[in-house]
Amino acid sequence: MKKSTLLTTLAFAFVMLCSVNSNAQKFAKLDKSPLDVAYYRTDRNAPPMAKVIYSRPQLNGRALATLAPNGKVWRTGANEASEIKFYKDSKFGGKDVKAGTYALYTIPGEKEWTVILSSDTDVWGAYNYNESKDVLRVTAPVTQGEAVEAFSIAFDNDKMFLAWDTTRVAVPISQ
Repeated sequence: MKKSTLLTTLAFAFVMLCSVNSNAQKFAKLDKSPLDVAYYRTDRNAPPMAKVIYSRPQLNGRALATLAPNGKVWRTGANEASEIKFYKDSKFGGKDVKAGTYALYTIPGEKEWTVILSSDTDVWGAYNYNESKDVLRVTAPVTQGEAVEAFSIAFDNDKMFLAWDTTRVAVPISQ
């Protein structure tokens, strides 16, 4: 009886050891386009009025026009489509937008960019972009500034800024 109990215990221990190794978690390496968040607040201690979650692709010697081609819908970052959350009803590019979360797409252009808020959230890239899900579109002029290696979004006073390479786009935002 003792021998069978010992064999059973050893067999159980062996199975447990094998299952621990087969269920070991594998973690991804650091993303080449890290995720970032930009908040729109009136000051550091004020509650947020808007928040953008986006991934930050880098030029790495490539041309901006190759990564975000003019005239084509772009996910406004890398990986998943960027998302913007408005905590209260707001104005975005001078147009009314209801509180909520939207995918943030852009259509780059030489002189101006079209900035799109879409109700189709939690999507990968712009591969399945559907214009019928647009909540609003605004245009913003392109200006030039100091070169920025990693795509960046920032808020300042009453504007949301998009910057990559020497391209700058500013969209008015208010409540």
